[in-house]
Formats: sequence, structure tokens, C-alpha cells
Amino acid sequence: MGALHEGHGSLIRQVRGRGMPVVATVFVNPTQFGPREDFAKYPRTLEHDVALAERCGADVVFAPAAETVYTDGLEAAQQHAASWPLPAVAREPGLEDACRPGHFNGVCQVVARLFDLTRPALAVFGEKDFQQLRVLTQMVTESGGRWGALRVEPGATVREPDGLALSSRNRYLRPEQRDQALGLVRALQMAASAQHPQTAERLMQETLADHGLAVDYAVVRDATTLLPVTGFERPTRALIAARLDTVRLIDNMAMPVCR
Repeated sequence: MGALHEGHGSLIRQVRGRGMPVVATVFVNPTQFGPREDFAKYPRTLEHDVALAERCGADVVFAPAAETVYTDGLEAAQQHAASWPLPAVAREPGLEDACRPGHFNGVCQVVARLFDLTRPALAVFGEKDFQQLRVLTQMVTESGGRWGALRVEPGATVREPDGLALSSRNRYLRPEQRDQALGLVRALQMAASAQHPQTAERLMQETLADHGLAVDYAVVRDATTLLPVTGFERPTRALIAARLDTVRLIDNMAMPVCR
């Protein structure tokens, strides 16, 4: 949705490394904003975004008008988004789907439209928004070939030197809040040492509380379904969403597999 940073740049470079033409799409999507999320205040930095995308190897920046994406108008698009058929991973985990009702309806709707308009062979989405990655992967799998042989590929989370995951929201952190924000990555590091998912979740909760963060969730889930697990025999993911004043931060990390 714009406000691009080096995390987005890494996705562009990942596609460029496959030797394929690269299209970077930039569109601030109104249908994925909840009632308490201010669409009007979302940063719009298209000139910066184009320069970054070009520097990282994009051939084209596709930044369509809303009328191009939603040809029947925004009101109809909002109504359509509300009834968008969602894959199970967008409805059942109780993570972003519970914290931001309707969000994935808008995400799936707009990504489907952008796929229709650009017809990519490969789409790369970052692991930092891990549930979104799983949702869009499943959406393509269940599409019945709507976009041909389209493949969805993950891009690794890019971090700042102190370990904080890159995010457009980081710009809203005050300098004195930086150490508090690092509570997310520290919580994930604590979880990685646990021998049981419940222990990992307790360690994350304690670490986040020690940093004064308000927790939306701090859980260990199956890496594919994002449903609860009882052990580490299969690939799992520790996922966190927490708030620091008005700034909402998310992060996640793959957990060790113990067979």
C-alpha cells in the first residue's frame, strides 16, 4: 500500500533475482481499513516509492486509481468486500481476523483485482505479515486456476540493525519508545528456547508485559493453518501483535522443529 521501505525492496530484488520482469503495485486500498483505522491519514509517498522500486530493480510501478481497481465504484466494492469468500486461514485462527474484522475481505478483494490486472507468474509477499502471506497463498491455491499457474513465494522479514522488523509504522515511534518496541523481537527470541508451545506463549507474554506493551496476541501456531498446536513436531510459528500507545506492531518467527 505504498510508504515503501527496504523490506519491500527486498521483495522486488527477490523477483529480479529470478530473471523476470518486475511489476511493483502501489495502491492504498480503502476496503481493508476498519472503522477505527484512518484511511485518510495513511502515508502516501508515491514519488519516494517509485524511486525505491526503481533502485531495487522494478521495471514498472503500477499505481492505479481507485476507479481502475473498482470499476463499479467504491460503494459497490465495499459491499462486495463484505461478502468476499475467505479461505479458512483468514477466518479460523483468531489472530488478525479477530483483531481486524473485515480486513482480510478487503485484502483478498484488492489482491485478486491486482492479479487480474497484472497477470503475474510469480507474486512475492513478505513473511512479516505472516497470516496475510498464508491467506493469499491459500486464496491462489483455491482459485481454480483464475490466474493460471501463478505461484506465491514468501520473502524473509528484513530487520533494522537493532532487530526491529522493518515496517512503515516504525516512523510513528518516538526515540524513547525504541527499546519498548524491541520487546517483540526479544519475546520471540525467548519463545525459541521453550520446549512446549504453552511455555513459549507464557514467555512471550511476560516479555511483552515487561516492555509495557499492550498485547493483542502472542501465540504459537501451526505454520500452515495457524491453528493451535500441542507440540513442536511440525513446523510452527510464533506470532505477536502488540500496541505501543497508538502504534500497532506485528512480528513472527519460525520455531525449531523437535522430532
